[in-house]
Amino acid sequence: MTALPNRDRRAERREATRQEILDAAWAIARRDGLTAVTLRGVGERVGMRAPSLYSHFPSKHAIYDAMFGRAWHDLIEALRALTPLPASPRRALLRAAEAFFDFAAADPARYQLMNQASIPDFRPSAEAYARSLEVYDLMRTELRALGVRSAADLDLWTGLLSGAVNQQLANDPGGTRWRRQLPRLVDMFADEVGLPTPRLRRAR
Repeated sequence: MTALPNRDRRAERREATRQEILDAAWAIARRDGLTAVTLRGVGERVGMRAPSLYSHFPSKHAIYDAMFGRAWHDLIEALRALTPLPASPRRALLRAAEAFFDFAAADPARYQLMNQASIPDFRPSAEAYARSLEVYDLMRTELRALGVRSAADLDLWTGLLSGAVNQQLANDPGGTRWRRQLPRLVDMFADEVGLPTPRLRRAR
C-alpha cells in the first residue's frame, strides 16, 4: 500500500484565503470599476481588517498583480482548449478570434486590467507579465502553423482583434455588433497576408 503524501493544510487554507480576497477584489472591480478596489473595501467583503490583508498581499498593487496574472492564465487556458483547430486557415483564425473576443467581452473589468493602463502607477511583476507573453507566444505559434510568419503580421492581427473588442465594449456592451464583423475581419487579414481561400463571406 502506497502512503499518500501529507497535506499541507495551512498552505491550503492560506491559498483559499488568497483566492477569497481576489474574488472580493474582482467583485468590486466588476461592480464599481478597477480603481474602486481598496484594501478596506476588500477587507469588508471577506470579513478581514485591512491591516490583516498585508499577511497575504503586501499592497493593493500586489492584489492587482495577482488578478493580472490569473486573467492571462485563464485566457491561455481558453485558447489551448480550442485544439484541434479547423483545417481551413480562415476558419481556424475565426475560431480563435471568436474565443478571444468572447473571453474579453464576457468580463470588461478583466479585459481592462489585462490590456489597458487604467490603474495609476501599476506595472505587473515580471512573473505576472510572463503570463501575457505566453499568450502572445501561443498566438504566434498558431499563426505560423497557418502560414503567417511575420512579426508585423502578428502585430496587425492582435491590433485588429483588440480594436474590435474595444469597439464592442465601448459602443455595444453586452451585444454582438462587432462580433458579427469577425468573419469580415478575418477575411481582410487573410487577404492581406495571403492565406488561401475559400473566403468566409462572399464579396459584397
